[in-house]
Amino acid sequence: MTDCPLCLAADETLVWRDGSCRVILVSDADYPGFCRVVWGHHAAEMTDLTPGEQRHLLNVVLATEAALRQLMRPDKINLASLGNMVPHLHWHVIPRFADDTHFPQSVWSAPQRTGARRAAPSVEALAATLVAMLTEQTAG
Repeated sequence: MTDCPLCLAADETLVWRDGSCRVILVSDADYPGFCRVVWGHHAAEMTDLTPGEQRHLLNVVLATEAALRQLMRPDKINLASLGNMVPHLHWHVIPRFADDTHFPQSVWSAPQRTGARRAAPSVEALAATLVAMLTEQTAG
């Protein structure tokens, strides 16, 4: 796909990247800390990846979750890999709070209320915590 927005990677707030994938911070006032973990080359499904690539991608997703939990103390983290609109393998990692706009529904459902406002962690803090979580995962 030559017009894939996840391949083009324009106007992103990059948190972290390696040779396989990247973590970006999504600008969404209703969901501060919302991240996407994007696979580096165009693939639509997890089973398009080798087992080692699958493990690596899931390790990054889990480290992103752990970093957000540590920095934001959300009530819940939502993980989603849909790809219905953009068939490029990516995971949504979304900190959720009981007083957010859509809780307990998904962030893509009808709003439940005017949600409380929170600040996203800084990109620097998120990147440092993510690296620490990845290091911790691979130390075992």
